[in-house]
Amino acid sequence: MKTHKDLDVWRNSIDMVTDIYNCTKDFPKEELYGIVNQLRRASISVPSNIAEGAGRHSQKEFVQFLYIALGSMAEVETQLIISLNLKFIDASIFETLNNKLIIIRSQLFGLIKHLQNK
Repeated sequence: MKTHKDLDVWRNSIDMVTDIYNCTKDFPKEELYGIVNQLRRASISVPSNIAEGAGRHSQKEFVQFLYIALGSMAEVETQLIISLNLKFIDASIFETLNNKLIIIRSQLFGLIKHLQNK
């Protein structure tokens, strides 16, 4: 790996951020500083923590940042469920985003396992 940009998990999480921004554009305006802000910040945290961890000098630190990214993934998932329950998104959008979350989560766990076994 040369940089974080070489990681599929980073690229996929960047795509997820774009999807989150696109879907939250249609949320009620009164939610701009509520769930829209929370969802966007949590989604941005995923690729940001992957990038920051990859830029650290030790694998142990990298793994720590990957775990933080996993925590942000759980936040995004929770906020998407709330958005679905409040009917801010429909079931098809939820399914699409949730499937992407599942893939990214799996990639994060795989990368953590790989780094811990080095």
